[in-house]
Order: sequence, then C-alpha cells, then structure tokens
Amino acid sequence: MPEPLFNSSLAVPPSPLPPAPPPLLYADTERSADALYFGRVSVPDPFVALAAHGKKYAVVSALEFGRVRRDSAFDRVLPLETYLAKAREIWPQRKPGAAEVIFILARELRQLSFTVPEDFPAGVYEKLFELGLDLTVANGPLFPAREIKTPVEIAALREGNRCSALGIAAAATVLRASKIRGRALIYQGKPLTSERLKFAIESACLAAGAVSANTIAAGGDQACDPHERGSGPLRPHELIIVDVFPRVSASGYHGDMTRTFLRGHASDAQRALVAAVRAAQLAALKTVRAGVTGRAVHEAVVATFAARRYETRHTPQGSSGFFHGTGHGLGLAVHESPGVSSRYDHILRRGTVVTIEPGLYYPGLGACRIEDVVQVTATGHNLLSKSPYTWELR
Repeated sequence: MPEPLFNSSLAVPPSPLPPAPPPLLYADTERSADALYFGRVSVPDPFVALAAHGKKYAVVSALEFGRVRRDSAFDRVLPLETYLAKAREIWPQRKPGAAEVIFILARELRQLSFTVPEDFPAGVYEKLFELGLDLTVANGPLFPAREIKTPVEIAALREGNRCSALGIAAAATVLRASKIRGRALIYQGKPLTSERLKFAIESACLAAGAVSANTIAAGGDQACDPHERGSGPLRPHELIIVDVFPRVSASGYHGDMTRTFLRGHASDAQRALVAAVRAAQLAALKTVRAGVTGRAVHEAVVATFAARRYETRHTPQGSSGFFHGTGHGLGLAVHESPGVSSRYDHILRRGTVVTIEPGLYYPGLGACRIEDVVQVTATGHNLLSKSPYTWELR
C-alpha cells in the first residue's frame, strides 16, 4: 500500500540524549501498534500501560485480567476495578477514568514523568497535566527499536506476506476464469466487479488466518488514484491494481503486496507502462542495503522513469505519473518508520523491513503498481514476499 509522498507521520527518531522518561500509553491494540508492541498481547479496549524503574505495568479490567497476566510481556498486571475504587475515595465528587487511574499508579510507583506518543488522547493528557504529571510528547516513534525486526518478527512478516500472496492468487484465479463479453468481464454468470474481486481476496486471506481490510482492487482510471479501493464493474483490456495488506490475527503483523493485472489483450502503451514500473522496482531493489538513505532508493525509481520519459505532473485536476513515495516500513502497522521517499534522509539499517512499490498513473491509459517487502541486509536485501509477476491474463 503506497505511502503518500508528503506523509509527516514517519519522522526521524529523536536523539537518544538526554534519556527520555519511560513510556505511558492509553490505547487499544487494534489501533495502536505501540500498545501491541509494548505488551505483546491483544486488548480490544483502551487500557493503561506504562513503564517505571525498568518494569512494565498494565491496568486492565476483570474481563481481560487473567488472559493479559498469562499471555503478555508485562511484569505486573493490575486490576482496573481496584484503582477505580481508590479514585472514587480520593475524588468523591468526580467520575474517575483513565487519568485518575494513571495518576494513582504513577504516585504509587514514584514515577511522575512519562513520554507519551503523538496520538495520546488529548482529554487524558489535559487531566494528567492538571493532576501534576510531567508528560513529554515523543518527537517521532515512541519505540524506535520497532524499526529493527527480530528473527521472530521476520517470521511473522513472512507469514503476513504469505497471506497477501494467497489473496493476490485468488484475484488472479478469478480474473483468469472470467469471460470477456464486449466491455464486460463475466464471472460465474455475473459481471465481475471490484467488490466481488475484493471478496475473493479477503476470503482467501481470512481462510489463511489474516484479516484484509481496505483491500484495493481498482481498474481503469479508478486505479489512477493510488488509495482508491475500487468499485463497480471491472473491464477487459484494462489495467487492474490489486493491493493486499492483511493483518495476521495471531501475531498482529502485516503483509503488504501489490500486483497489477489485465484480463484480455494489452496495448503496446500498457506493456511499456508495466515494464517501466518493474524496471523501476528492480532499480530500487538493487539500491537497497544498510547505510543508504530512503531518498537514494527513491531517486533510483525517479531516474528510471525519467530515462523512459514518464513525466510526473501536478495540476488543479490532480496528479499523474509517479507522485507517491517508493515505500515505507512494515510491521505491526502498515505504515511505519522508516520512509522511502524524497522526504527521507533516514539511513536504512540492517534488519529494517520496508516495502518497495513504485507506480505510474495516467488517466486514459491506466495505472500500474508493483510492491514487494524486503528486509535490509548489510549488502542488499532479503525478499520477504513472493508472488508471480505475470500480469497479462488471456
């Protein structure tokens, strides 16, 4: 899934000096990759998690208490009900919530300063400030170590991309089985739509143990908007972008792969477009290694497109050509540090996992994007995704 070229969410990590206060989170693990990374357990509702004096603490309700205590990476799991009762005794005139629970625990632990993520709830932050806690908002990732993946995380990402490949294979199977009737693709007696193709993709991912949300299956001019999910009938002889980025239910880690298909006969212009995108991806992959910047990898793509005379233009009606980043970090979030685009002088480090996904988008001609996932090594990369590049399906 392409990262916008001007995405500000992946800032360069802050200097490690002076040491930051320990982390504090109030979030659920469905929406917060940091919360899942910190506790290594799934909790569907917002909960308090913090560190103090080298140990990790969580405060959860009775609904989650036994499971979190058994399965998580927290050193101590504390009952929410006990802290709410303490809060009612201290503030009998107010309805206690997360802020009061955090303050009581922080006072017990004698830890009154914390670092919170940029998306920390504003209302809780304001109450904690009023109660007297010293909170620092992280300037970049709350856990910079998330960028370097462990062998266990690499295995989880391979599994995520296996699920992506199954979704893409399901799309190819449906497209191959569809019949061309004039301007329509007919599958199992009915017009093939983006919605039907996404159902096949997402069903394949679900059967493999992953949830694929917001899957992209967009054809023709719809695909010229990189984040357009696709709707309505898919047409023969048109380029169709299929972008699958499922989350593995057991681990929380993602896959992220894109292939472009065409059912029917491609024109010379379409073949040249696809060839250019694949050449750009190979040029970027050749550039990837520890010590280079995300910008350098991106520039390899830009140079390839320029050499083949594919221009990028920005007009009041929209953009055409290549107008997003070459890639992004992948892990517990679909988009995480580091970025791979013109904005990032961030140096790729050994163990980092990034996507490489150049694309070209020209309304009237169509669009192509090809995406794979790689682990950065000292001398190059290890491919974590695997799916055929055959795209013209006759």
